[in-house]
Amino acid sequence: MMKTITNSIKIVFPAQSENEALARMAASGFLSVSGVPVGVIAELKTAVSEGVTNAIVHGYRNMSGNVTLELKRFASGRIKIVIRDKGVGIADIKKAMQPLYTTAPEEERAGLGFAIMESFCDKVKVRSSPGCGTAVTLEKYIADEK
Repeated sequence: MMKTITNSIKIVFPAQSENEALARMAASGFLSVSGVPVGVIAELKTAVSEGVTNAIVHGYRNMSGNVTLELKRFASGRIKIVIRDKGVGIADIKKAMQPLYTTAPEEERAGLGFAIMESFCDKVKVRSSPGCGTAVTLEKYIADEK
């Protein structure tokens, strides 16, 4: 079965906290022109915000780097969002995905980023290696409104 991409965008930006808003706006614009319902756009903007914040706060702790945000819309109705960093990576993905777990307790982090992403997406996949960075893939299936 062919996976036809109907629209896509890829942006790379410095891992700075002010760019989390940029990522939200880019995702919102892309999803809007891709015909995604407004309620789903709000959910996916929140999921993108959590993923990008994780990359900035945890991936690049005390160092600089870039975050890549890639969004794709498929003819099947699937939305695929990938957030990548080349930061410190995650040693124990299963532990990191547990609600309330955080590597930045001194910053009063709630440790709910992955739980929020999972609540708004149909699928969340995390690939990571210590010292090599992390890729978070979010998927959402949009029903055809015919």
